[in-house]
Formats: sequence, structure tokens, C-alpha cells
Amino acid sequence: MSRRWPRPRHPAQVVVAGFAAAVVVGTLLLMLPVARRGPGGASLLEGLFTSVSAVCVTGLIVVDTPVYWTGFGQVVILCLIQLGGLGIMTFASLLVVLVSRRIGLRARLTAATETKTLGLGEVRSVIFGVVKVSMLLEALTALVLMLRFATGYDNSWPRALWLGVFHAVSAFNNAGFALYSDNLMGFVTDPWICLPLACAVIAGGLGFPVLFELRRRWRSPMSWSLHTKIVMCASAIFLVGGSVFITAIEWTNPATLGPLDTPGKLLAGFFQGVMPRTAGFNSVDTGQMNPASWLGMDVLMFVGGASAGTAGGIKVTTFAVLFFVLYAEVRGESAVNIFHRRLHGDTQRQALTVVLLSVAAVVGSTVVFMVFTDINLDQSLFEVISAFATVGLSTGITTDLPTAEQVMLIVLMFIGRLGPITVASALALRRRVRLYDLPEERPVIG
Repeated sequence: MSRRWPRPRHPAQVVVAGFAAAVVVGTLLLMLPVARRGPGGASLLEGLFTSVSAVCVTGLIVVDTPVYWTGFGQVVILCLIQLGGLGIMTFASLLVVLVSRRIGLRARLTAATETKTLGLGEVRSVIFGVVKVSMLLEALTALVLMLRFATGYDNSWPRALWLGVFHAVSAFNNAGFALYSDNLMGFVTDPWICLPLACAVIAGGLGFPVLFELRRRWRSPMSWSLHTKIVMCASAIFLVGGSVFITAIEWTNPATLGPLDTPGKLLAGFFQGVMPRTAGFNSVDTGQMNPASWLGMDVLMFVGGASAGTAGGIKVTTFAVLFFVLYAEVRGESAVNIFHRRLHGDTQRQALTVVLLSVAAVVGSTVVFMVFTDINLDQSLFEVISAFATVGLSTGITTDLPTAEQVMLIVLMFIGRLGPITVASALALRRRVRLYDLPEERPVIG
């Protein structure tokens, strides 16, 4: 009698298994001697950490990417970033389609996922749409970067092409991997490098459903869906607010924006305000920033970008939902209304669940960091949120962390990338109808 391995029944389980398989394959490839400069191959921890960081499009590193990895190793990292970004956008977009009732029941999506068929017309259009949009935006960004690297920095055209493609893919997928040891600090005042990367980061963080709707209805914002309206408004607020806050705090800091002229300060401040959404590039030394800036970036990183995009965090839609719930409660309104639409109670509970679980993960991990290391609260919290929200920014402590804490960051990156998606899909796709109501009673609040 043959034994069969149990098949994942929930679409989220299929995705988690697929990402885990990609991590394993990436780790094995990065441990090959051909992937590392110098004798021997990378250690298991180095390969695993880099593979998880790439697949989960985080950007945290324990080794210097351009120095430690060969061209083969860098290609592996690039492929893992692209695979992780496309996988996240595809599944999250399909989840949005399914929850919005545009296609059939959960069983149809599960069947299509398990059999690897694309018989569903809308599923096919979503997948092809994600791939086409991703390739187009990455190609445009790579073209601009290639021209700048070749004409402005005396790189050969093949080298400029490679630099353009790598950083474009890393930016659109919000990964934050760079082929320079100081990340992008050498281009802090170069708008032809910083602005295309920032635009790619923003586009990837908006998510495919928003990008698709903007392409069709960009001239008529009043006809946008509620999701698109929330994403665009919240993203604009966080982008402007984050950029202004960081620029103001770091304006006179001699280790960051202080030595730059006014246009350079504005460009660097904007760039650093975009990156916590959650790309991980940095054009100034993050470790030398003011602790107040770290705290502000903690908030930006924790919130992250939009659902069904490559950005991490709890998502701006989740934050917006809780904000309007609070607003309605303060005003004594019985229903939560956003942009002339009433919010369903299930959405409110899902947002609250995601936020509370995320807060628990961040707080618990920060406590462990502080108990077992000598790292202070500011840096511990920053590192934990950066890993959980798949940002990749660091105050410079990642490489020197003990093995146990690096393993914890690996777990946080994986949970932070797939955990919220898994929880959200499980809550959205699973409905239990109670045939009776229990007696009502209210505890004292406050």
C-alpha cells in the first residue's frame, strides 16, 4: 500500500510550500563554490540568510553582496528576487480577485493551483497581467539606469546593462539588494539614479490591482474602486509625510544630510522617505541617523505599502481601515464609512487580527533581542521591524549578530512576507455561519 504525502488544501498553504522550496533551492545554489569569491562555498547560514532575504524581497545581508558573491551568485540572487516578487504579486492579486467575488469559489482557485492549470480566464489574465506590468516597468527603469551608469560613471555597456537590470529588478520588487558595498550612498545627489529607483519602488509597492486600474481609469479618479482610492491617498500621505519628517530631522546631521546642498538634501530626504515602504536601499548611512528618524522609519516600515504588491508591512489598507474604525467610534457612528462606502464588519476584524498578530511578533522578537544581546532598544526594534516588514534597512548590526539572532531574522523575514498573506487569505476565504446567537453582554472598556 503506497503512502501519499498530504496535499495542501488551502491556496495559502500551496504558496508557503512553494516559497519554502524556492528558499531551499536558492540556498543550495548559493552554497556552491562557484557562487562565492575565494576558496570553498558559502556556509549554510550565509546561503540560507541570503536566499530567504532574496525570495522574501527583504534586502538584509550578512555578507557584502558585490564582494562575497560571484557573478553566478549575483544572478542567483536576482532570480530569487524576481521569483519572490512575481510570486507575491500573483498570489496576492488572485486573492483580491477571489475575495471580491469576481471568480468562483475557493475550490476553483485551489484546483487551479494544485493542478498548475490556468483554465480560469480571469486567473490567466491576472497572472499574465502581473508578468507584463512587472517586465515593462523593470525594463524602463533598467534602461534609464543603464544609460546613466554607462555615460555618467564610465562603466562599459555590458557592465552598465547588468547594473541597470539588477537594481531595477531589486527596486520594483522592493528588495533593496545593491551591487555596491555602501548600497547607494555613492549616488546620494544623483537624481538619474535615485529618482528612477524611487519610482520603481513606489510602483511595485502600489500593487497590481491598483496599477491595472490606474492604467484603465487614470483620468477618472472618482470611478476608482475603494481599494485604489485608499491606496493612493494613504500612499501619498505616507510618502510626503515620511519624506518631510526625515528631511527635517536629518537636515543638520553632519553624518547624513548636513554636508549636502539644499537640492541634495531634498533629494536624499525624499529617497530615504520612500525606502521604508519597503525597499531597503539607502543613500545615506542609516546607522548614523538620528534615533528620532529611526522611530519614524519604524512606523513607515511597519505600515509598509499596498496589498497585492511587492512591499511588506501590515499594508496601508489595513492601517487605513483601523484609522476609519477609530474615527467612526470617536464620532459615535454605528457604521464605518470610507469614501461613501460602508465597510463590512469582516474587513474590520481581519485588519485588527493582522495588526495584533504583527505587533505581537515584533514586540516578542524585540524582547528576545534585548535579552540575549547588548543591543539597545532603538536598534533592536529597527532591525526586527526591518526583517518582519521585509524592508532590508539596517543600522549596521546584522553582520555582527550572533547565530541565534540571525536565525530569528530569517524566521521573521519568512513569516513577515508570507504570514500576513496567509492570515488574510485564511480569514477572507473561510466563513463559518453560526446557526444561533449567544446572549449579549458588554464588558467595561477603558
